[in-house]
Amino acid sequence: MSFKWIWTYIRPYGLIMLLGLVLVLITSGLAMVNPFMSGMIVDKVIEASQTHLLWSIIAVMVITTLVKSVGRYAYQLIFETVSQGVFKKIREDIYNKIQTLDFDFFNKNRTGDIMAKMTGDMEAVRHFIAWVIYMVFENATIFIFAVTMLFITNAPLALFMVAITPVTGFFAVRLAKEVKPTFFAIREQFSRLNTVVQENISGNRVVKAFAKEGYEIEKFERENEAYREKNVASAQVWSKFLPIIDALASSLMVAMILVGGILVINGSMSLGELVTFNGFLWALNNPMRMVGWLINDTQRFVASAEKVMGLLESEPKITPNEDAVQKDRIRGSVEFCHVGFSYGDEKVLEDISFTAEPGQTVAIIGPTGAGKSTLLNLICRFYDCTEGAIYIDGTDIRQMDLKLLRESIASAMQDVFLFSDTIEGNIAYGVPGATEEQIQWAAQMAGAHEFISTFEEGYDTIVGERGVGLSGGQKQRIALARALLKNPSILILDDTTSSVDSETEHRIHSSLKSYYRDKTTFIIAHRISSVKNADMILVLDEGRIIEQGTHDELLAQKGYYYSVFQNQFGDFDSFISKEVG
Repeated sequence: MSFKWIWTYIRPYGLIMLLGLVLVLITSGLAMVNPFMSGMIVDKVIEASQTHLLWSIIAVMVITTLVKSVGRYAYQLIFETVSQGVFKKIREDIYNKIQTLDFDFFNKNRTGDIMAKMTGDMEAVRHFIAWVIYMVFENATIFIFAVTMLFITNAPLALFMVAITPVTGFFAVRLAKEVKPTFFAIREQFSRLNTVVQENISGNRVVKAFAKEGYEIEKFERENEAYREKNVASAQVWSKFLPIIDALASSLMVAMILVGGILVINGSMSLGELVTFNGFLWALNNPMRMVGWLINDTQRFVASAEKVMGLLESEPKITPNEDAVQKDRIRGSVEFCHVGFSYGDEKVLEDISFTAEPGQTVAIIGPTGAGKSTLLNLICRFYDCTEGAIYIDGTDIRQMDLKLLRESIASAMQDVFLFSDTIEGNIAYGVPGATEEQIQWAAQMAGAHEFISTFEEGYDTIVGERGVGLSGGQKQRIALARALLKNPSILILDDTTSSVDSETEHRIHSSLKSYYRDKTTFIIAHRISSVKNADMILVLDEGRIIEQGTHDELLAQKGYYYSVFQNQFGDFDSFISKEVG
């Protein structure tokens, strides 16, 4: 299966690969010349005193060596070029595949595993194309040519020596069978080791904040030791078979000296023929010695290729609809109709129903784990609801063009991700062609322009990886500016101002009042001050809407919302008297 898969990538390079194999064939044939010439020097020049042939034989040997060297360089360059081309195409296919995969895939697969497949596993695939393929062909052709030449030189001695090779083949097959599982174990452990390193680097601030460097070192050492043990287990398989294979290869020399010497003494073969046999011995020895290493690299390729294939064969659960309803632009009317969502066996949302029109602001509050973020993820169709339906402008979102849907929605999440780019580049991420004025306008609306202007490089300031170097509130405001610049039909703000002070939050919401006018806005917040002016407030608990209404209507109900209000603002009557005063 792995070989069939890699052939689909090699096929476009079929002609140049064929040329490379032809060059391998030619150089393998030329490798037979010098041993034959060595025998001629003994028989013709030394024994028969035909010294006039010496310079001709030497010239043939020199020319053969030069041509063989040029041919070897050429086919090695061909196979390296093909491997890099294939490597580039597979990398692109993996990266493109990753872009199509949805949240469910990334929830189930660790970043370290994915990175291991794109690095270590991909390198094993490249090595197979760049080296293993031509080495297998080269050793096979050299072996066949050598056996042929040996039989031509002296059939009885050749038959005796070739009889050893089936035994070598038997042990090589046993080696291949037993070593294969160890390579799969090595690749799996490498993924786990890679994950530990990736998570430690990404979470280095948390590690240092909790002074857990020692714990992280111990965790790494455990995985590193496990990786060592997997490699040692593989080496133990090798240690069981390689000495036997090497001994069998070395026995050829003993056989040649013993049997060949007897034949020379008996006059059944000449001394030159024995020298020729000795010259061809490497052509039998090397392939027999190399068979173990080639099996090793082939099994590494199979193990790695299967992991890469698994990634490429992953399919997203959320796929574009080929018969999607075509629209120029989404207005933003959103209707949840008895929506339910389960993640595996876990019920996350149940019987969610409400309607939001363009220009309305819908606020969602509730305790942690109530399903607030999941509800908004369903609007973006990061997941599909398992019950009911969600309609935008009267159309089931599963029947809408996925790209148009997501282009019409802008999100600013609490867990902000910023790219290693300038502040300007991060704000303009969704609108690459935005002008400087538009970017600054979005930053002003988000309350970010003031602190950006204090930086020496201003909007050209490079943001560290994941926004390192900025405070939580600064990152949130840049993320908000990025969403506002997109000018969406539906705006989603998931606790976007949780890291800014109340005064800044008030200024931001005040400046956004006019911006919300023609948009359907969803706000998740824990502060009552962030949601009390919303047109509709949904109170979620355990995946259900337990309260729904405006700020005043919910206070009148004296339920969950009323309790949160009292906790944040104190007694309702005293709050009202303060407002009147």
